[in-house]
Amino acid sequence: MSSPKVLAFAGSIRRDSMNRKLLRVAAAGAQEAGAAVTLLDLADYPLPIYDGDLEAAEGIPKNAHKLKDLFLQHHALLIACPEYNSSITPLLKNTIDWVSRPRDADGGPLGCFKGKTAGLVAASGGNLGGLRGLVHVRAILSNIAVLVVPEQFALAKGDTAFDEAGRLKDAGAEKSAKGVGAATARVAASLLVR
Repeated sequence: MSSPKVLAFAGSIRRDSMNRKLLRVAAAGAQEAGAAVTLLDLADYPLPIYDGDLEAAEGIPKNAHKLKDLFLQHHALLIACPEYNSSITPLLKNTIDWVSRPRDADGGPLGCFKGKTAGLVAASGGNLGGLRGLVHVRAILSNIAVLVVPEQFALAKGDTAFDEAGRLKDAGAEKSAKGVGAATARVAASLLVR
């Protein structure tokens, strides 16, 4: 099996984000399954809110170009999805919107999404663990030609789920999060050999 390249990032840039912690666990699962994982911090790529008038006047921002290049260089996405008001975060949606903008030789507006595999995890302080938001992220990605693996993990009470070192306290939760990363790597690898 070929070794897929997985781009892993969270839809939160908060320093102590439980979703960023959960992403590292899921990414470890992808690595253990043989993937080469690139951890991406969206804080390093600030973008204005997508605005068609801004794009027409100034073009696509440099950071959107850099992100699009990263997406194009990877076979799969592993995304930790915080839930804001039962839905996707503005940061994550804005990233998807800017990266989807067309450039020459990118295979059209969705060229950096088509054929990609994605795995989704989420954490929240509530009892549902961000599950409602995952439904929206899955729908968005599926609609832009991303194959979202069926496995996903929503970590409930994420605000107390990690120890001081950022490790999950519960072995079952760790197994589930790593399982999403592993499934993402396996599906992406299987698509590479076709």
